[in-house]
Amino acid sequence: MTVLPVCSICTKAQTVSVADFGLKPDTRENAVPYVRRALEHCRENGISTLRFPEGRYDFWPHHCIERDYFESNTTDNNPKRLAILIEKFDGLTIDGGGSDFVFHDRMQPFTVDSSANITVKNLSVDWDIPLTAQAVVLRATDSCVDLQINAYESPYIIENGRLVFVGEGWKSAWNGTMEFDRNKRIVVPRTGDRGCMNAAGEMRAEELSKGVVRIHAGYKRTPAAGNLLVLRHSERDHAGIFITGSKNVALENLNVYHCAGLGILAQYSENLAFTNVNNIPNEKKGRILAGHDDGFQISNCRGDVSMKNCIFHALMDDPVNVHGTSVRIVERLNDRTLRCKFMHGQSSGMIWARTGESVGFIDNKNMQTVAFGTVSSYRQTAKDVFEISFTQPVPGQITEGYALENLTWTCNFSVTGSQFRSCRARGLLVSTPGKVTVTGNVFESSGSAILIAGDANGWFESGAVKDVTITRNTFKSPCMTSMYQFCEGVISIFPIIPQKDRATPFHRNIRIVDNSFELFDYPILYALSVDGIEFSNNRLVRSHDFEPFHHRKHGLTFEYCKRITVKGNTVEGEVPGNTVQLVQTPQKEYKTDKKQSFFQLKITD
Repeated sequence: MTVLPVCSICTKAQTVSVADFGLKPDTRENAVPYVRRALEHCRENGISTLRFPEGRYDFWPHHCIERDYFESNTTDNNPKRLAILIEKFDGLTIDGGGSDFVFHDRMQPFTVDSSANITVKNLSVDWDIPLTAQAVVLRATDSCVDLQINAYESPYIIENGRLVFVGEGWKSAWNGTMEFDRNKRIVVPRTGDRGCMNAAGEMRAEELSKGVVRIHAGYKRTPAAGNLLVLRHSERDHAGIFITGSKNVALENLNVYHCAGLGILAQYSENLAFTNVNNIPNEKKGRILAGHDDGFQISNCRGDVSMKNCIFHALMDDPVNVHGTSVRIVERLNDRTLRCKFMHGQSSGMIWARTGESVGFIDNKNMQTVAFGTVSSYRQTAKDVFEISFTQPVPGQITEGYALENLTWTCNFSVTGSQFRSCRARGLLVSTPGKVTVTGNVFESSGSAILIAGDANGWFESGAVKDVTITRNTFKSPCMTSMYQFCEGVISIFPIIPQKDRATPFHRNIRIVDNSFELFDYPILYALSVDGIEFSNNRLVRSHDFEPFHHRKHGLTFEYCKRITVKGNTVEGEVPGNTVQLVQTPQKEYKTDKKQSFFQLKITD
């Protein structure tokens, strides 16, 4: 009898290696087709772990799966190119073994779709030619700024007087700048979105020599010689890791150095855990740029979402944003059916609801949820328009202009032991009615460290909070050194409410206790429209690292709030914000203790 040889990748072993499919590290060969074959084998044979021997793996656009995805807060340049697609798996671990995954052109490194019990761990994501550029300021005057650009890493051309970057199959013009202090590696204070290279008129680029570009303009403000600039260009059109329609997904020990949009985007998914996932610059390559926009965007997810020991630095937008997506009623078709529209261009096309899901009806003028409904049917009629029907009649006062919020897709959220270093804009944005805990983190954000917003009028990012605990965190002096939208304090609670009402606050039950604040400026906390807010047992320390500049001159401001508690806070040094301002808030709503003599009460009608 002839004995046939056994193929190692055809056995029922629970672990296979990409090497078994012919892929070797450090060759710059396109890994895409090898990984596709390996994943198909894992699905067909019930393999639970796919391993990569340590090394560098390159992923090129050729052989990528192309598919249309409507991704939250992302430009819909479809189809998306998918380097690694994990689809319809139940139980799979991808273990990178400490490898570097290097991507080329515009693509989505990882996509997890309609899967469960998935883990991706032990690898880094980066680009050889990044989709953002950086420069060193050589010289700056009121009329010109000379920049040194690594033309090998970020090739460029001068086109009709504009600085245009070119890459592997793309080109895009420079359209924005972030300035980082060369020593502290923080966004330079008081630069914000418009303070860096703030020119009075149009800019004109001129190449002085290879890699040295002079930008001519009449400048209101110039960057400092020696500082580092992140030169923003291109669209946010692919996430780094996209998770959709999935549950029980874990990311562990990842460095996402760069990507073509949001770092990690999860939407309509359930139970997500992120541990030691870092959105940071690749310092080995001498970079200050990181990611492209937000680090994490958790959009319309449910269950428990946790982040532990993550680091965020030098991102071009907020490190973490947890929210829902509200939509506007544009027509009441009958008593049970409404036509609705996605109001933000980068959050359209998603399947917003499914049969049996719970929806809240919101009066967008005062942001009150006036009724609830259960979905009976949903039909998309255009990318940004859908028709939705309910099991019971919709109350008659709910008509055009009102908003809808999907209450089925809201999550509990916790972030612990993480570092929010200097990035553009804020640190942590959270708008979810689930239980929220923010514990043991360090914040050094350029704008507000924590923003709790929520609206159905501007960004349409829904989610009135009901249970938030912010405790044992350290808010360091770089927090609130520049102005961005909604930045009214180190912690800013700022929903968009056109018609405010004392009797019916938007947010509820926010506790800020046992934290440490290093303060150079006045505004510590700004709270708008909260019922039940506590600021207690916090340590306030005077910092002289920066000069005060903020327009708010009170430490704590409560506007249209109820049930306020301020007690047990300690002060070290002459902290400037020693007043509490009540705006449209009765004094009877403010409770304090006799020992809290630092804060002096000011009442404004």
